[in-house]
Amino acid sequence: MELGENFLGKISQRQRDAAPYTICKLSAKIETDHTHHHPLSVSRSICFSVNKRSWFPALSFAFIINNKRGKILQMMEKVSSTLRLGRTKSDQLVEAAVAAMKSPAHSETGQGGGAPDSGGSTVSRKSSRRLAVASPGRSIGGSNRNAHIRKSRSAQLKVDVDDLSSGAALSRASSASLGLSFSLTGFIMPPDDIADSKPFSDDDIPEDIEAGTQRKKIEAEPTVPIYLKFTDVTYKVVLKGVASSEEKEILHGITGSVNPGEVLALMGPSGSGKTTLLNVLGGRLTQPMPGGSITYNDQPYSKFLKSRIGFVTQDDVLFPHLTVRETLTYTAFLRLPNKLTRKQKEKRALDVICELGLERCQDTIIGGSFVRGVSGGERKRVCIGNEIIINPSLLLLDEPTSGLDSTTALKIIHMLQDIAEAGKTVITTIHQPSSRLFHKFDKLILLAKGSLLYYGKASEAMLYFSSVGCSPLIAMNPAEFLLDIANGNLNDVTVPSELKDGVQMSDSETESTKEKPSPAVIHDYLVEAYESRVAEKEKKNIMVPIPIDEELKSKLSFPRREWGASWWEQCSILFWRGLKERKHDYFSWLRITQVLVTAIILGLLWWQSDNKTPKGLQDQTGLLFFLAVFWSFFPVFTAIFTFPQEKAMLKKERAADMYRLSAYFVARTISDLPLDLLLPLLFITVVYFMAGLRLNAATFFLTVLTIFLEIVAAQGLGLVIGASLMDVKKATTLASVTVMAFMLSGGYFVQKVPVFILWLRYLSFNYYTYRLLLKVQYKHVPLAMHGIAVDSGLMEVGVLVAMVFGYRLLAYIALRKMKLQS
Repeated sequence: MELGENFLGKISQRQRDAAPYTICKLSAKIETDHTHHHPLSVSRSICFSVNKRSWFPALSFAFIINNKRGKILQMMEKVSSTLRLGRTKSDQLVEAAVAAMKSPAHSETGQGGGAPDSGGSTVSRKSSRRLAVASPGRSIGGSNRNAHIRKSRSAQLKVDVDDLSSGAALSRASSASLGLSFSLTGFIMPPDDIADSKPFSDDDIPEDIEAGTQRKKIEAEPTVPIYLKFTDVTYKVVLKGVASSEEKEILHGITGSVNPGEVLALMGPSGSGKTTLLNVLGGRLTQPMPGGSITYNDQPYSKFLKSRIGFVTQDDVLFPHLTVRETLTYTAFLRLPNKLTRKQKEKRALDVICELGLERCQDTIIGGSFVRGVSGGERKRVCIGNEIIINPSLLLLDEPTSGLDSTTALKIIHMLQDIAEAGKTVITTIHQPSSRLFHKFDKLILLAKGSLLYYGKASEAMLYFSSVGCSPLIAMNPAEFLLDIANGNLNDVTVPSELKDGVQMSDSETESTKEKPSPAVIHDYLVEAYESRVAEKEKKNIMVPIPIDEELKSKLSFPRREWGASWWEQCSILFWRGLKERKHDYFSWLRITQVLVTAIILGLLWWQSDNKTPKGLQDQTGLLFFLAVFWSFFPVFTAIFTFPQEKAMLKKERAADMYRLSAYFVARTISDLPLDLLLPLLFITVVYFMAGLRLNAATFFLTVLTIFLEIVAAQGLGLVIGASLMDVKKATTLASVTVMAFMLSGGYFVQKVPVFILWLRYLSFNYYTYRLLLKVQYKHVPLAMHGIAVDSGLMEVGVLVAMVFGYRLLAYIALRKMKLQS
């Protein structure tokens, strides 16, 4: 081991620390002859692999020492290395020299380990092996460990054992991109030792603490490539005022294209139209219709493309109480093709978890504002996983790095590059990237006030603006420079001569030449410069037809919409998902305490009340009316939050065609029932026996069923109000007025209601519930209670059942009319 340590000692600690992403590996294998206690073979390798994007060279050196007869052959006497790090990213070189290695002549002849000039020691080509050291890159290999390494990102140094001969063995390791070359001479490697040697593998890379080691590829069907073109795209909105309406144009003739394997970045100041353009390209904005031409493989947008497009919104819209695995698994069940089995869908979800490096947190809940869960970077990766799980051909992301630190943001962009390299088309908006992030993009669109300032290769953006007279005076981040000029800020930027002359002429009277042009003037100049220099040329390039066959075009023009699951399967999946998500809210200690304390107070106030006297009978009727009011008020104000709170999630999932709206509505309303009926059962059990109501099993269960029927009807009213308004404040106000009106007309406070408002009583579920409770409790009493005839109560039951279904039908119609995809 001393030889390897001496070699490492040649490199100073400062030089090693100066190279980020450096991976060093030292391995040793020693076999000992138990008879003579001599080492039979010593195999050591020292490997250095450095990410080329950090502009540090890569060095690989391997040597093998062998002795078969108890004598250690000293094959290397002197190792010297010089590592010189330049300041410029293109002039950094490494020179490594290895001196000639001498081996003493063997005293015995005819042995395989003879001198270098003997002819008996040759290495057959059949047993030879190529040893390669590669930078880890971003490999996702499962069985193919090194299948995914960017050729422009890593420098590879190879030691070829095939070139070893019996005379003078020569092995070269070179890196064409860095101009590095060194040689190993004068040693012999037996075939047995070659078989034992192993190349450097991606499995030896330490696990990334944040992102995890990417080990698996998603086993999915081949990606259908999408060539996206858009020409003269415009979009206008109508701003409605109190007295008049105003039309505002958001996008002004945006032109561009992006091909499979490319990452297109949309940059610009806030309010420049980045998100609007992204939504238009993803087919999310259809009202009003955008202008211009947008084609996908020369075909217009169709609803079938929803299954080919992944859209990651700026806000992380996820259920906070579901784990990472549950979130991706439910997405797989709903979005993957119906031809896949349940096991295959679960496996796809696990593959996505491994690819995104989420193994460490797969059983952690997502979390939210009031619940602690995964980190911000992990939450963003879950959102991306929800989209790439369907293997989309086009992936759109709205500011995926906002709110993340620079390291996590860089990992997100690296992930997008990996996705693009798999043959997908990636478009992302980004607000203010770091310099490292900016150089990751293939193409760039720079927007300002809805106008196009630049479209082309991201690497050529600085050259273009230099050609129009705008160059940075100091070293700065290219993204900051572009955003400055898009905002009309020319501080530390050269002023174009055309604008400088204009400013001097306008300020000639005041003899002031230090003033810079206004942002509006700069904006107009940049827009005009792009239209006159580049726009027409780019439009001609975009108009060239794509060389793709008709079969590929037909795959994007399928007329029918394909669902990932049948209606019943969608309903079942959404039912269990809703049950898991909301059980934490329903069984919170606060809600249980609220119900139990109210029940105990009622039981103490009506403790063992007597129904044999008129006064006691009157007290019990007051308790029954309170039960009817309380269990109508409670469900209404719980149900009005159902659709307004899930509006963002419903909008996101419906825009992706995850499920039918009817399946969601049925599953959402049914999944609430088991949770909504457990606490009332506990409440009624406590109050019923403490208050001393009629002790009869049939009477008790009929009372419980009556309250259950009212709860379901009251829920329907809350769903109607929430779905109609989709605003919590408005819904709460309307629900308060409605519940109060139903309570007052419920038949307890007012016996004789005027005819012109009598209709309100027949809309109140409090009225029918109160009548039904009286009939259940006092059917043995021959006299009428509060003018209510004691009969079977079938009429009240029929009305409440009609309310249960009628209110829900109105809620579904209101939800259907809501423009969730706008």
